[in-house]
Amino acid sequence: MSEQRRDGHETAVVCLPDVPERHHIGELPANVEVVLLPRQPGPLPDLSRVELLVPADWARQLVLAELGAMARLRVVQTVSAGVDWLRGRVPAGVVVCNARGVYDGPMAEWVVGAILAMQRGLITARDAQSATDWRPFEPDELAGRRVIILGFGSIGSAVAERLRPFGVDVVGVARTRREGVLGLDDLDEALPAADILIDLLPLSVETAGLLDARRLGLLRPGALLVNAGRGPTVDTAALVDALRTGRLRAALDVTDPEPLPPNHPLWRLPGVLISPHVGGDSRRSLARAYALAGDQIRRFAAGEQLENHVPPHLLA
Repeated sequence: MSEQRRDGHETAVVCLPDVPERHHIGELPANVEVVLLPRQPGPLPDLSRVELLVPADWARQLVLAELGAMARLRVVQTVSAGVDWLRGRVPAGVVVCNARGVYDGPMAEWVVGAILAMQRGLITARDAQSATDWRPFEPDELAGRRVIILGFGSIGSAVAERLRPFGVDVVGVARTRREGVLGLDDLDEALPAADILIDLLPLSVETAGLLDARRLGLLRPGALLVNAGRGPTVDTAALVDALRTGRLRAALDVTDPEPLPPNHPLWRLPGVLISPHVGGDSRRSLARAYALAGDQIRRFAAGEQLENHVPPHLLA
């Protein structure tokens, strides 16, 4: 059986996390039976009959431990856009759907905000404020810069839409070349012209360590690396070397390792902005994620095709 049910009147057994945001799922049809996954430690409910699973972020390790015992599982619907925590762990025949589109707006706002903070000297000014140091300096402009967006999906498109009014030249790079968008095979040729490189790549076999010392070395001196995708897509040691010499700058919402240990050199290097993997978060984003999960549950229960299928290469 695929995720498409044969009879819309069959009972669909769905497992949901017992969280306040669950009310955003909305009303479910009568043929949906809900099993709640408690947040508090204790005995788990019977998951053997569950067909569709919506795991909260805090339940990831618990879910991974139970996947093999969920014999009737057909669909995992995440409330996150990234699914790298499921790589190599999804049983055969199980479809994974993600929350693509839910976080596009806040992610794009974080990326644009980080770029403006770095280009217009706001980070330098905040550091000077902390030191009560009134010393004028000359920040850079954003207008006229070439920006490469590496990972040109829905989030990349949202970033490009917000950046273009600033007068920048946006170049999109995706896994495969398409009209108006370069492919990964074109990346080495494109990097030397980049003033700003935005990394929005998901983590996969293809993207792990993609921005290594050689590729970081292709960026022009003073270029800004913005990573809001996944930390392991960048060689951290090579990035530290480039930042320490001042050849590159960086705005990082994700790092490798993560969380970043207190003694890690990235914390203390000049020309670096770090946030704790919150680029896509907002008070409304999780509500949208659970609303999307509700739509998916209703489709599943009605025997309709689900949306946001995760391609196999991101789960290998």
